[in-house]
Amino acid sequence: MIKISPSILSCDYAKMGEEFKRMKQCGADWLHIDVMDGHFVPNITLGAPLVKCLRKCSDLVFDVHLMISDPQKYIPDFAKAGADVITFHLESDGDPAKTIDLIRSLGCVPAIALKPATPAEKVFPYLDKLGMVLVMTVEPGFGGQSFMYDMMPKVEAVRKEADSRGLSLDIQVDGGVNLQTAKTCIEAGANVLVAGSAVFGSPDPKDTILKLRTAAER
Repeated sequence: MIKISPSILSCDYAKMGEEFKRMKQCGADWLHIDVMDGHFVPNITLGAPLVKCLRKCSDLVFDVHLMISDPQKYIPDFAKAGADVITFHLESDGDPAKTIDLIRSLGCVPAIALKPATPAEKVFPYLDKLGMVLVMTVEPGFGGQSFMYDMMPKVEAVRKEADSRGLSLDIQVDGGVNLQTAKTCIEAGANVLVAGSAVFGSPDPKDTILKLRTAAER
């Protein structure tokens, strides 16, 4: 099943609550919430208290992407704030297996993100315990970057490994996803599309989400 997860990194921060409500009306499946600490990546975004406030504005799946150095320290706060899916980076601090167990113990779906330079094989030891793998198709930390087509073999490798084990694994792509690249992502094996600028920068987000889904399903 194709899932569209608009990235709020590209929304109007002055109208966040309204934007969250609007995305459901526009047909989004999830909301992708980028959390940056200014250390793991150079940018800083939002924390758990804001996610807790925004939870009141939407019942969509909160797809929380932790681009932070010490995810174990903050995961309980985001789970309590209303996260549904919690993604941490394989390149961050801590034992990935323990981080996965922590996320599961808090009732959330665990997911691992891979930076462009990290090989697909690095996530294979954890696939059986994950709900999703996120393959970054840009360098994490900033919106509006160009899509990296050379990440598609990584998506293919993760899907092939998951299928060989009989796993029902979501594979997400994040970065530069638009009407031109969506089909490429799905053909490689992804089924969750994070789209920021393409959706929030569109004069008609509802139509864009529909077209993203249609392009992917074709």
